[in-house]
Amino acid sequence: VDLLTKRTDPATINLVAEADGAVVGHITVSPVTISEDRKWQGYLLGPLGVMPDHQRRRVGSKLIANGIQWLTEMGVNVLFVYGDPDYYGRFGFDADTASMYTPPYPLEYPFGWLAMTLVEGAALQSPVNIACVNSLNDPALW
Repeated sequence: VDLLTKRTDPATINLVAEADGAVVGHITVSPVTISEDRKWQGYLLGPLGVMPDHQRRRVGSKLIANGIQWLTEMGVNVLFVYGDPDYYGRFGFDADTASMYTPPYPLEYPFGWLAMTLVEGAALQSPVNIACVNSLNDPALW
């Protein structure tokens, strides 16, 4: 809940899906930074949630696609996710892109660290560490 209510700069973005006036799905994308380049923009997708009776109806897929479109239009360089490679790989996330960015904490499941480039020209020459919003600064989440 803290991730949903805390103001960040740049802004944390929450997208919802509604059906019959009720929220049935939600994603949050929160900003991440690298100290090497203040103009670089990155975001982390998560959490993603869909009500059980609306799963397998592409609600999550549509939320992710809309989030990617929104961030691309904003000029965001890279979008990250820590999740199932089979699911998120369908949207263009991959481990190779993520390999140039070290997450804020050691990962329990390193194979789940994925990223996608949204704005070309964002390629790095050497690995960098990313920092996330305060709400995600908890090693137990990683």
